[in-house]
Amino acid sequence: MIVTVPLAGELKFYPFNETFRIGFGAPTMFFFLLLLQKVPFIIPGFFTAASVVLFRVTIDLVTGNMESAVLSFQHHFPAFFFYFTYACLFQLVDVKRFRNWSLLIGLIGLLTELVSNGTELLLEYYLLKSTISFVEVIEMVKIAFVRCFIVVSFFNMVKLYEAQSRERQIRKQNEHMLMLISNLYEEAVYLNKTLKNAETVTKESYDVYRALKGIDNEMSQRALRIAGEIHEIKKDNQRIFAGISKLITNESYKDYMSVAELIQLIIHSNEKYSHSLGKHIVFTYSIKGNHSNYHVYTVLSLVNNLVANAVEAITESGTIHVGLLEQDEMVEFNVYNSGSVIPKKYEKVIFEPGFTSKYDEHGNPSTGIGLAYVKEAVTNIGGDIIFKNQKDGVVFSIKLPTHQLIQKG
Repeated sequence: MIVTVPLAGELKFYPFNETFRIGFGAPTMFFFLLLLQKVPFIIPGFFTAASVVLFRVTIDLVTGNMESAVLSFQHHFPAFFFYFTYACLFQLVDVKRFRNWSLLIGLIGLLTELVSNGTELLLEYYLLKSTISFVEVIEMVKIAFVRCFIVVSFFNMVKLYEAQSRERQIRKQNEHMLMLISNLYEEAVYLNKTLKNAETVTKESYDVYRALKGIDNEMSQRALRIAGEIHEIKKDNQRIFAGISKLITNESYKDYMSVAELIQLIIHSNEKYSHSLGKHIVFTYSIKGNHSNYHVYTVLSLVNNLVANAVEAITESGTIHVGLLEQDEMVEFNVYNSGSVIPKKYEKVIFEPGFTSKYDEHGNPSTGIGLAYVKEAVTNIGGDIIFKNQKDGVVFSIKLPTHQLIQKG
């Protein structure tokens, strides 16, 4: 403010007389005051007003417009009261309360400028004996009106940009959070399976202990220790599983989204994934039937796995289509990709845990648990998953009962 307002004030004209001028200093100060949130207006207003007078006196001395600094100061001193009065009135009204009321801010700015101009004119009248007519006052009001509402327009543009930036940031954070929780669903399925296996191994170890008891005391004690250690691991996993389950099963309206939003979220995240792999993939989707809002994490954890696999199956460029169909209390998700078809020798093992046909540039295989997880999760909620080779690609289809996806009650 201290630097910009004096400079903007030099873009000026003299509509009434040689002493009262109209410049861009006032609207510039108005704009800065609207941006200030935590600083009292009076302090920057005082220093800005002082800098305006000092700047104008300096220009007069450098250019030789005035014979002395005293005359120049006397000529420009009323401007100090204009800017300082401007800031004091803003502080008095407490404009910060009305940041969301654009028209009211414009009206306050208009009245503030008129009062500040009146203060400056009174000082010029007493010090310099300059006067203006009523018609000139009307012109001053018109100029003040235009300047104030131009500033309010720019201020609204700044607010709109900030709001859009916040919205983009919040949307990005929400997408990231949704993907994280959908991954927790996948981990919960495997953790639950591990718990069942640990229970079985614990029981078998205890059976071994009982069988060896009285025959080989040392081996029986080792079997008992193994059973106890597995039991401790199972309890730790149970605590972890309980925490994850509580996180992903606390249903709320935020946990359910329209199918269009869900599919767009999946496509958006996988577009970024395909770009990170240097692939050019065209994504499309279609939705048929009447759909309620579906559980976010169930759909994301299942369909996103298939779409990510489709991205990896395409070598350099291709197409992926996500189709959604609701019929007879069943929801069908179809994910088509134009990558290579699945060879017959892999058809029976493609859903087996650990199976993979994908390797990175160093020859390391992927984990091979994506499709195995989808198969197990789909089966657990009463659904089914199949795939069909086509001439130019492959389609994976998931069928799920509608009641497993919509909100209970």
